[in-house]
Amino acid sequence: MTTPSAPPTTNRGARTGLLLVGILLIGANLRAAITPVGPVLGDIQMDHGISAALASVLISIPLVAFALVSPIAPLIARKLGMERALGASLGLLAIAIVIRSLPWSPGLWIGTVLLGIAIAVINVVLPSLIKRDFPDRVGSVTGWYSAVQGMAAAIASGLAVPIAGADGSGWRLALGIWAGLAVIALAVFWPQLRSRTLPRHDRPAALDPHPAQYRSPWKSALAWQVTAFMGLQSTVFYSIITWLPSIERSAGIDATTAGFHQSELQLVGVLSTITAAALVQRSQSQSLLALGSALFSAAGVIGVLFNPSLAVLWAALLGAAGGASIVIVLSMFGLRTSHHGQAAALSGMAQSIGYLFAAFGPIVIGLIHDATGSWQTPLLVLLGIVIAQAIFGMLAGRNRVIGLHEPVPAG
Repeated sequence: MTTPSAPPTTNRGARTGLLLVGILLIGANLRAAITPVGPVLGDIQMDHGISAALASVLISIPLVAFALVSPIAPLIARKLGMERALGASLGLLAIAIVIRSLPWSPGLWIGTVLLGIAIAVINVVLPSLIKRDFPDRVGSVTGWYSAVQGMAAAIASGLAVPIAGADGSGWRLALGIWAGLAVIALAVFWPQLRSRTLPRHDRPAALDPHPAQYRSPWKSALAWQVTAFMGLQSTVFYSIITWLPSIERSAGIDATTAGFHQSELQLVGVLSTITAAALVQRSQSQSLLALGSALFSAAGVIGVLFNPSLAVLWAALLGAAGGASIVIVLSMFGLRTSHHGQAAALSGMAQSIGYLFAAFGPIVIGLIHDATGSWQTPLLVLLGIVIAQAIFGMLAGRNRVIGLHEPVPAG
């Protein structure tokens, strides 16, 4: 009787390691194409001769694309396979970033739309891939790629102005350089494209002795709780990212310091994602974690409302809250489902509605400010959203799985 040799195990370990590196590099691309736009938005406006209002739409377009494309991303994964859907999206992302940076006015808008579509597919399919290949480490792997995502976003934001130069003429390079990151991620992930895993939306009999209890996420109360949590935390995060510098400047804080606080917020968020990921992995229920992240948000909003001069502290609290809440909700896509097909469906549903909230939330906050002439009422509205986030986060965080712990409707 021959003894199995070690190389197959070693090869499996190497393949798993390469897959994990590929996932982390894919995660790095999820914000790096978006966050550099804000710092050079004025340069883009001057170069293309567009108004400030129209220029700000460049930031909202990807979020709207996330909302519109997320529901059909599982269909794309079923058509191409999860691996090839991710590979095609990375290729599209690299092309879109280049198109956006061309000295061609329509390219600015076409490229922005295309990169929003590419990132939307990745956003939905990646949690499903993690559910399939790392079923016992959903929380930790999600936390790692979320941390890399936040770090890449902070670096992209910080380098945008230095790359663009003092006169802002190099903004195209400041945005276009991140196509290279998408190409690198695609190269590392390339070996996975030999596989073509189609996400299944039927529950395997071995996992469920009562297949009649399977429910689509769209018909599940638990899925709607996860979706509400996703939408509310996204609304808070993008509202803060959009308006905190303006709030600080209205309180007499100079623009440079306000910009530093933005970088601080994102870097603290990276540390928070790592911490939250470790806690998610060790917790059967994420309700208390979701409540804790909401309490940090509430403390930050209240601090900005009553004592904006301590914005360095409030930015840290808000960054910690944002980093924790996003890794918690991304982990829920895997933790609240029984297999990777259902994870893809929940991911598409939650991100579609969630990013629709996120796209219009900052606009509503700005309209309230314009109507009232102060930031007090908008911040109170934001505080109300945080309270709702806490409620739905506690509901979504309960140790349940869609279909197994829910009543089945008659008929």
